[in-house]
Amino acid sequence: MSPPSTAGARGAVPDENALAELAEWVAIASVSSDPDRARDVRRSAGWLVEALRRTGFPRAEPWETDGLPAVYASWPAADPGAPALLVYSHHDVHAVDPSEWRVAEAFVPLVRDGRLHGRGASDAKGQVMSHLWAVRAHLARRTAPAVTVKYLMEGEEEVGSVHLADLLSEHAEDLSADVVMVSDSMLWSLDEPTVCAAVRGSVTATLGIRGAERDVHSGAVSGAAANAAVELCRLVDLLSDASGRVTLPGFYDAVAAPAPDLRAGVGAVPFDLADWQAATGTFGTPGEAGFTAPERLWVRPSAEVARLTAGRTDAPALGLIPAEASADLLFRLVPDQRADHVADQLRAWLDLHRQPCFTYDLEIPPTISDPYRTPPDARALTALTRAVGHAYGAPAGHVGNGGAAPGAQLARACDAPVLFFGTGLPGDRWHGPDERVEVGALRLGVSALARFLDELSAPGGAGTPS
Repeated sequence: MSPPSTAGARGAVPDENALAELAEWVAIASVSSDPDRARDVRRSAGWLVEALRRTGFPRAEPWETDGLPAVYASWPAADPGAPALLVYSHHDVHAVDPSEWRVAEAFVPLVRDGRLHGRGASDAKGQVMSHLWAVRAHLARRTAPAVTVKYLMEGEEEVGSVHLADLLSEHAEDLSADVVMVSDSMLWSLDEPTVCAAVRGSVTATLGIRGAERDVHSGAVSGAAANAAVELCRLVDLLSDASGRVTLPGFYDAVAAPAPDLRAGVGAVPFDLADWQAATGTFGTPGEAGFTAPERLWVRPSAEVARLTAGRTDAPALGLIPAEASADLLFRLVPDQRADHVADQLRAWLDLHRQPCFTYDLEIPPTISDPYRTPPDARALTALTRAVGHAYGAPAGHVGNGGAAPGAQLARACDAPVLFFGTGLPGDRWHGPDERVEVGALRLGVSALARFLDELSAPGGAGTPS
């Protein structure tokens, strides 16, 4: 299925000039986790401000934080009574190991075979640019947007959005909106029209274990000394049972049944295991028994281990028993779970499994996030569903998203329904080597977003019925 062309609208399709514009931004190494790249993150913010001004936004400016800058822009609608749309995304990118990149260097973008390769091409600079191109297409037949358009593009998403709450509080008036759209999301595929109507929440934690004052030669203590690495492996194994269910006490007490439209959407989306494995580079679909892979991705919670560290990593092990070990843990949550409750459950779980010959340190950062479900009766969700269906040329269904986003946080701060629409794909290799974005996905995004602005401006296009 091929999306309809929007070539007649100025700037609508990412042609060579538009892709060159995106590539110029991708070339800025805005890695927020690297203090040496702080200047590049600021350059990225400045680049985006200028791109917004070129598009015509009368207000576009960096917003400073105690860390790295966000970008804000606004363009009032021609009609003062029109709804206001706030688009949230980010301009910082994930860290890079240059030795792992094969197709192109991370910050030397390359267009090849219908894809633009480079760090941030999909997550999330390509998504942000699709909004700018859509606004340009929308303005091809008018002098001002049909709805007030506002952007908040933070510069610290990849390090946990540590100052997002401050931005939302300090700039509440500027960020007021009738509808919020999170543009840091994925399409299911280029062939199946779907709209993300729910995102999972997340709790991250680092579990540190110590069994000795220092590394000890195994010849002196093997078999009679506490081994932090072995204890860490024991605890990681205990995180889930034989059926793949998470073992935190009370973890499933608040897991709600999937909403009917989500259940129908999950069941209707074609899922080919071989294609999915090829796109994601995975070898199989283990997980909670009794559920399909799409159900595990979208409507069930999960526990993952993101990193394990123990022993010498800079030299041969030399027969040493490691004194300490650590694991980075990640829990994905679904409605109606609460992130703070799951954090407490994790602490209680660790207390159940402590052993006297080890010390334990559990760190849970404050950047946990709750799951969020777009209100199914939100008129804006209907408008977006129609717009995506128009772009694909077929009716769109509702699905979930396997990752997390600050949907609940934005909904509380703005007192507005939150939508999700992005141009990423499961095979775009977010956070991995050789990240890329499909030009076809950008084209679909532009078509859907330009149509969405029209749909949102129609009577009853925004908000939730009372």
